[in-house]
Amino acid sequence: MFYADGFLDRKLNERISGNFLRETRLVSGMVDFCSNDYLGIATNKLLNPLFDGRESHGSRGARTLAGNYVMIEAAEELIAAFHEAEAALIFNSGYNANTGILASVPQRGDIILYDALSHASIRDGIRLSFAEAYAFRHNNLNELEEKLRTYRAAGSNQIFVATESVFSMDGDFAPVKELVDLTNNYNAHLIIDEAHALGIVGESGEGLVQSMGLADKVFARIYTYGKAAGAHGAAVLGSEKLKSFLINFARSFVYTTALPEVSIKAIAASYRIFPGMNTERKSLNELINIFQSASMPYEKLLSSTAVQGVIVPGNSEVKKLAQILQQNKLDVRPILYPSVPKRKERLRISLHSFNSDKEVRQLIDILNTPHV
Repeated sequence: MFYADGFLDRKLNERISGNFLRETRLVSGMVDFCSNDYLGIATNKLLNPLFDGRESHGSRGARTLAGNYVMIEAAEELIAAFHEAEAALIFNSGYNANTGILASVPQRGDIILYDALSHASIRDGIRLSFAEAYAFRHNNLNELEEKLRTYRAAGSNQIFVATESVFSMDGDFAPVKELVDLTNNYNAHLIIDEAHALGIVGESGEGLVQSMGLADKVFARIYTYGKAAGAHGAAVLGSEKLKSFLINFARSFVYTTALPEVSIKAIAASYRIFPGMNTERKSLNELINIFQSASMPYEKLLSSTAVQGVIVPGNSEVKKLAQILQQNKLDVRPILYPSVPKRKERLRISLHSFNSDKEVRQLIDILNTPHV
């Protein structure tokens, strides 16, 4: 079989020569320090007993056509009530939710200000928007306020500020209270992605914004279900008017087949499970404290969340260290340039409630062992 695909070589060879070619792989028999299944809902198949085989694996079409049904609307009501929002709209993934809201809501003449470490889905949504967009340095409130002041004084129409509550690569928190105050002072709209906070932050895993009592102060929140919730899909939460707008203008919602019943039932079931997983959240926090209190010869990012970063500059160097960990049956993956800036290549270590103290201490010991 012949494919005229030689034109793909240039970009692929750039990645090969730079030592940052991505590949898929199958893993078995390793300790999981890699996945986003922070509470073990997926690993331990906690949702499985709730299914009886009657759920559809197809939804027949987009939500605005044949793909709407009672279960999905009931799930949106459940989600909105739990998160203290007027309304929720389910999207097929967190990527679709972020691109959907950011590509459709900001209009030509509007301004989007976004944290420089925001997830790729936020940045891609911004690229699809007709609004102008400018980054501010990570969690730098002074730079953000300067930009807010500048664009408000220039008479910009609407100003949006986009960020994550828990950052997916550094594992640190956004200064949510200060962001709320700034956006209120400058009449801007705050959009926060809670993907890595859901399930693990707050007494019931409600996420950072809600745990701080600020649910009614944020224009839109995005919750993703493929991480601690152990399911799939995402939801945008905000006002009823925002929901109506997204149903009409968010192309990643309008022009895609809806999630099937089997996915929606998993989301709803997760909301009946993760709020009560206090023992798992306590275990996870204990492991975080063990890792954060350990000394090691590498720069360790300050994080009180499941996402732990160990900086190992250089694609080759971080890949070698990840390989040593994998040879010791610890599934830790390297994050390479260009996913992170040069010299900020890292091991992205995900801690889980089902990891043991012994496993975490083994990980720490290997990181403290000199490697030639």
